Amino acid sequence: MRQRAVISGIGVVAPTGIGAADHWFAGLAGRSGIRELPDRTAAGLPVRVAGQVPGFDETEFVANRLLVQTDRWTWMALAATDLALADAGLDTRKEFPFHLSVVTAAASGGNAFGQREIQALYQEGPRSVSAYQSIGWFYAASSGQISIKHQLKGACGVLVADAAGGVDALAQARRLIARGTGVVVTGGTEAPLSPYAMACQAGQQTLSRDPDPATAYRPFAPDAAGHVPGEGGAMLVVEEWRRAHLRGATVYAEVSGSAATHDATDATRSPAQSHQYARAMREAIARSGCTPDDVDAVFADGAGDVSADDLEARALREVFGDRRVPVTVPKTMTGRLCSGGAPLDLAWAALAISHGVLPPTVNVDAGEAARRHGLDLVTEARDGSLGTVLVAARGAGGFNAAVVLKAPAYDE
Repeated sequence: MRQRAVISGIGVVAPTGIGAADHWFAGLAGRSGIRELPDRTAAGLPVRVAGQVPGFDETEFVANRLLVQTDRWTWMALAATDLALADAGLDTRKEFPFHLSVVTAAASGGNAFGQREIQALYQEGPRSVSAYQSIGWFYAASSGQISIKHQLKGACGVLVADAAGGVDALAQARRLIARGTGVVVTGGTEAPLSPYAMACQAGQQTLSRDPDPATAYRPFAPDAAGHVPGEGGAMLVVEEWRRAHLRGATVYAEVSGSAATHDATDATRSPAQSHQYARAMREAIARSGCTPDDVDAVFADGAGDVSADDLEARALREVFGDRRVPVTVPKTMTGRLCSGGAPLDLAWAALAISHGVLPPTVNVDAGEAARRHGLDLVTEARDGSLGTVLVAARGAGGFNAAVVLKAPAYDE
């Protein structure tokens, strides 16, 4: 009997809102969470704007004893997990813990925590460094803390593939479900906006130097200035299909097929790179039992860099040919959240399938995208039946990943 994986809970902590409902309605309205950085963060750095989570109070989600042991990125992951489990109506204390797992994506880790401890080391000496430095910054910290808090004792892990990591983590969750795991909490968050983290990013050539939040990040625009960093992300509850329905859970979407490729041996953004990206999309579609003609919409990576956007447009043409499938990049409202970006796109896609509405790409002219790239770029919320949606992502270092989400079917 085939084990099907479905998304039954969504938790969001993002520049567009805290909680799936606030995030969803802000997205439909096109309300951007990209805003100017505080002077103390941006001083001396080329980047002036970023996607920032307003009103996040970590004390609502994290116990005081844990706050001193962890970083903001883990606070956000714990919060998003709480929200996802509540949305799924799942009380992990009533479940067999070895049937529960967690798989997160991570890349930048606990930046602010590490900065604070490094400052303490050089200002006050080794004895002033917290014992929690060894785990607070660690890329597996969020998986570990989520597992401990909710007693998820099944197979747990973390995947590192930059912005593609969230899709890879969802693919791993689907594999775990296929092997008999009942529930997998998956996704990722990031908090790369501390001064140290921003200094680490400052040398990236694709980082936008535009100080205007409305024009700093515009993927597929002819004068795209680069990407805007951001914080936050999403966590999803992925559950075995029959299990979810037997307990009466809301099912947003089925995780139908996924694939990943790699092109780091070619740093020129040549046709070989676009082919590898297209191959990930084609394989994900084929593994879902679909053809490109079945895909109703694409949530694109949206690098915001002219050459990288050209590469993605070539890959989309390779997959879909002359067919102008609707394409959207709602992360134009949040910035690129590193390993939190793909989980947020997955949350958006699952909500879009559930509500029958595509969230928009903001601050980009659809006509220009059509003329330059031949894309049907969704720039206003668009109603429509969404049975099959493709989510694609690319990460620095050559990572490509794609996954197909489908509207839940009840005929099996």
